[in-house]
Amino acid sequence: MAQLFFKYGTMNSGKSIELLKTAHNYREQGKEVIIMTSALDTRDGVGTVASRIGLSEDAIAINADDNLVDVIYKNAQDKDKPSCVLVDEAQFLSKSNVHDLCRIVDYYNMPVICYGLKTDFRGELFEGSEALLKYADKLEEIKTVCANPTCQRKATMNARLVDGKQVTDGEQVIIGDEEYTSLCRFHWKLGRLKTAVMKDVDNKNTPVEEIVGRIAKASSK
Repeated sequence: MAQLFFKYGTMNSGKSIELLKTAHNYREQGKEVIIMTSALDTRDGVGTVASRIGLSEDAIAINADDNLVDVIYKNAQDKDKPSCVLVDEAQFLSKSNVHDLCRIVDYYNMPVICYGLKTDFRGELFEGSEALLKYADKLEEIKTVCANPTCQRKATMNARLVDGKQVTDGEQVIIGDEEYTSLCRFHWKLGRLKTAVMKDVDNKNTPVEEIVGRIAKASSK
């Protein structure tokens, strides 16, 4: 029986290359795959799945209010049914999109594999990832290592950097000049603490001794 998979990981964990590898493996067996990605992701152009190692492929750009059952069958070459549906940037899906993917699995017996982030730079779930965590048949973490050069912990959090500094506020989805990195929970929390401390310094609300004590306490854990 077909299943709905959610393969999640932090930034730079290789999610897109995993999708492209899966598509290649299906096609080598003469099977059709449908590749979709969120229309919100315009970093490499609308409707493109691109990996950081330089591989890319055209995909169907989908929006929050699209009927994905109709989208899949409209774009399928094999009108019987494609062998698999692959979805990149699945964190940007709407709850309605995820319910459509459940229908594709349950009523059309078509496997769907979604790749995406679990949480945003604030540590909060995206709408799409929250729905997939609830409804997916199988969850799989795509692992990578914390970007801090002195750390060997698994990266589990995403950090947004502006001018090289971790930020804690802002809109959940910003496609553009912001830079992102993946961190373990400790270094992600430490970065947020340093950001909060520097705000206190700028506002001159907190004594220097208390600021130094906070950083020393966090760094010693």
